[in-house]
Amino acid sequence: MAPVNEPHWIIHLPTTLTRVDDVAALAMALRRSLGHVLAIDFGETTISEEDRQSVRTRVWCDARLDGPGRCRHPAGHDGGCAPAGEAVSW
Repeated sequence: MAPVNEPHWIIHLPTTLTRVDDVAALAMALRRSLGHVLAIDFGETTISEEDRQSVRTRVWCDARLDGPGRCRHPAGHDGGCAPAGEAVSW
């Protein structure tokens, strides 16, 4: 993530989905298809219910790893962090 020297902007992307599993799957699909866009920090992705937007759930762990990179496991995963695949279980 870039150093915070100036305010960053957040895109809130409402969906018509009604299940948390489906929303997480959409977030993963967006990461797979747009992961090459460096202006998007997918590690900071959160999801929330429409009427409870202040209560957010992280999608990925995103912890810093030794060396370059961040953990790509789901948030709250078991075991150690690693630049792993994109499987998320909710």
